[in-house]
Amino acid sequence: MQHRIIVLGAGYTGAIAAGRLAKRLRRDDVAITLVNADPDFVERVRMHQLAVGQDLKPRPFSEMFAGTGVELKLAKVTGVDVDRKTVSVLDANGAEELEYDSLVYALGSGWNDQGVPGTAEHAHEIASRPGALRLRERLARLDAGQPVVVVGGGLTGLEAATEIAEARPDLDVALAARGGLGDWLSPKGRGHLRKVFGKLGITVHEHTAVTGVEADRVATADGTSIPAAVTVWTTGFAVHPIAKATALEVAETGQIVVDGTLRSVSHPDVYAVGDAALVMGPGDKPLRMSCASGTPSAWQAADAIAARLTGGKLPNVALRYFNQCISLGRREGLIQYVTADDRAVRAALTGRLAAVYKELVCKGAAWGVANPTLGMPTRRRRVVREQAQASSTVKVPA
Repeated sequence: MQHRIIVLGAGYTGAIAAGRLAKRLRRDDVAITLVNADPDFVERVRMHQLAVGQDLKPRPFSEMFAGTGVELKLAKVTGVDVDRKTVSVLDANGAEELEYDSLVYALGSGWNDQGVPGTAEHAHEIASRPGALRLRERLARLDAGQPVVVVGGGLTGLEAATEIAEARPDLDVALAARGGLGDWLSPKGRGHLRKVFGKLGITVHEHTAVTGVEADRVATADGTSIPAAVTVWTTGFAVHPIAKATALEVAETGQIVVDGTLRSVSHPDVYAVGDAALVMGPGDKPLRMSCASGTPSAWQAADAIAARLTGGKLPNVALRYFNQCISLGRREGLIQYVTADDRAVRAALTGRLAAVYKELVCKGAAWGVANPTLGMPTRRRRVVREQAQASSTVKVPA
């Protein structure tokens, strides 16, 4: 019988993991099923561009996985039973249950409203394609001079605010940040950020905690309010809730606790990648939810599964950071170089060259999904039945 591998979610990490497994293992030995609700790959790092009216290149999975041996199942995941080793899905034909021998959990994350009153009813999110398209439609209806408030001073907030201000200079764009503007960046990075925000006419409300969202304004902790015909909420991400509803060991964040090979510490036949996994990086710090950490986690998990199934050598690559790439509209950018544990160093690349750099990173990320071994020659190895059985039954030490 074939070893059944199911990959849940086809974002950057899930799609890479499925494609990389197909490159590593003999097709006769494995059945790889990729479950995703959308037939196209979504470039999540470009959702702020989609929101302001830019059209993104279609990337259908039918083309991406043609001839690879990966079977795409268009369905929504509704549950996972890790003790029975089954996945419940809902597709156009109704409910179905899928059985697996190895599972790659890559359902990722969505926006996090932080429980702030009115956010779910009145704010827009750009953590998903549907959310970005809803914001796109709303922005297109705004008249000149109307106020737009972006809540959240992280990477997503900075990119959203600058993209909107550049695409719609007739709007009154503001950013509300809980801390200082780019306070985690180097002095050079912070200086460039302020320069670009000033040039784009973005009002910055620093050290401002938003405590409520209404249809035409946001309320702040100091009792004042900021006018907002549109509120864009970018205060971080929340992982998909399904993992927390299973018997898997999860952290308080709902992320699956994994070892260095991205294998669940409680269920050895389950691997978690990307935002869904609690991955410890340098300095024993959890890696942040990002494409920068998600992509190498997918490589690591796929190679670990292949190694365990074929009796090969387990990967032992330390996951670390090199830089933070921030687009500031289409003509400006900021590349902040960082330590392995993601702390800013003095060096930073700014301006037009940084914008080109960031664009190449985005294009490279999408190319990497379609080319999960980065164009390197690969050899599909035979699954060793004893290894396959052991990989699904041996308990992983905590």
